[in-house]
Amino acid sequence: MLLVRGDREFLVAPGEELHTDLGVVEAPEDPEPGEVVETHLGEPFTVRELRGPDLFNHLERTGAPMMPKDVGLVVGFTGASRADRVLDAGTGTGVLAAYLGRLGADVVTYERDADFAEVARENMELAGVADTVDVRTGDLTEHVDDLSGFDVLTLDTQNAPEVVADADDLLVSGGYVAVYSPFVESAKETADAAREAGLSGVETTETIQREMDFDDRGSRPSTAGVGHTGYLTVARNE
Repeated sequence: MLLVRGDREFLVAPGEELHTDLGVVEAPEDPEPGEVVETHLGEPFTVRELRGPDLFNHLERTGAPMMPKDVGLVVGFTGASRADRVLDAGTGTGVLAAYLGRLGADVVTYERDADFAEVARENMELAGVADTVDVRTGDLTEHVDDLSGFDVLTLDTQNAPEVVADADDLLVSGGYVAVYSPFVESAKETADAAREAGLSGVETTETIQREMDFDDRGSRPSTAGVGHTGYLTVARNE
């Protein structure tokens, strides 16, 4: 849950004690959205239910997490939904895996760095999806022979082309693969690998989003923040 006071938000677990400059507050064991709890100094905080965008803002980070707009593109292009089986690699902070888990998908995600994987497991607990997201430590390419029957394959790894080459064995008929690449060279390698693997509908999209500024002078895209984050390659298994 989140404990909120004005523009300040704190991610806490039920029953956890939160220490702030406004006093110490204990998160309720059975929280109700909108419930008000007070610190020992009488300062109020409001309980807010954790939702998808809060994962991006509050999960512990082990690197740059996938941005919400990119998560949306992955879900939109693949149609990932409840009861789907998703195979993911490059867990990192686990934002994508958590989003998919909260959609109701069963997710198996691989992270090569053992410390990152442990943080991701803790993040899945905070996101409430530890029962549906299985965070495994290791390189997916070393386990492809033991995996099959997935509806969606999502990758954010340098060796994505190597995994995509085995997509036919990993995915069910009609299943989708979605690969996030920070550089156009790796996106091209992935697209080439998808075509060589016999996947259909191979498409690479630049993931760009610009916030708009509105003032008395006029309106235009903001010059601040990140506009470009990478490329998303999507393909479908026959």
